Amino acid sequence: MELEPVKDQILDYEALLFSVFYHDIIYKSTSKDNEEKSAEIAKSRLEKINISNEKTTKIYNQILATKSHQRSKDSDTNFLLDADLAILGKDWKIYEQYTQQIRKEYSIYPDFLYNPGRKKVLIHLLEFDEIFKTDYFKEKYEKIARENIEREIQLL
Repeated sequence: MELEPVKDQILDYEALLFSVFYHDIIYKSTSKDNEEKSAEIAKSRLEKINISNEKTTKIYNQILATKSHQRSKDSDTNFLLDADLAILGKDWKIYEQYTQQIRKEYSIYPDFLYNPGRKKVLIHLLEFDEIFKTDYFKEKYEKIARENIEREIQLL
């Protein structure tokens, strides 16, 4: 798991694990509110098992943060965001398999619609000053992630 090496830097590891588990519990490629629905399900389930309001709110907000991937004031949220994007910095063969899975998820769209949409997402990532928010993930994946994204853009 991507977060294991930085476990000692995470303030509430248990909450972060809930966020990891629930952040994509609702995932429909044609939907624009997956994160909101996932956060609501997490909130509902956490309330049923008597997780504190403070922790539930933290998890809820962490899940919502995976929609925009903007730097957070909460360091744990930044670790979640970085772990969520870690695939971008893997070696090309793994990254390429990931892109094939993404294409399969969006197979309802023909290439003439998919390719410009995918490029837009990729360019948006490249426009971030830093894709990764934490030093650990930045050092480990930033350079390769940018190379992979640029290569994918060229292939689209």
